[in-house]
Amino acid sequence: MMAGFGHSTSTRRTPRSRNRMRPRTGPDRATLGIVGLVCAVAGFFVLGIVLGPVAIACGWLAMGRRWNGGSVPALVAVVLGAIDTVLAVIALMAAASLGNGMF
Repeated sequence: MMAGFGHSTSTRRTPRSRNRMRPRTGPDRATLGIVGLVCAVAGFFVLGIVLGPVAIACGWLAMGRRWNGGSVPALVAVVLGAIDTVLAVIALMAAASLGNGMF
């Protein structure tokens, strides 16, 4: 008889990694879509350069990393996050080109 190192076949029937990497469904995706939407709307007022990409990432993950079959809040989060990021980059470029630097 071989040593079982403390584990017999009757105590552990399924591998440990089962269902650990399951695809996000239902409430997980809905929550990510809403979080992305909130980040996108808040990004128009504060920290758009940070909250815009966060909104894009949350929306993309909520859609299941594909464009078809996604929920509406997730799609709105991706679109508003992209607009938010572009506007923040334009505002940063405009602030840098005003000539208010040292030289």
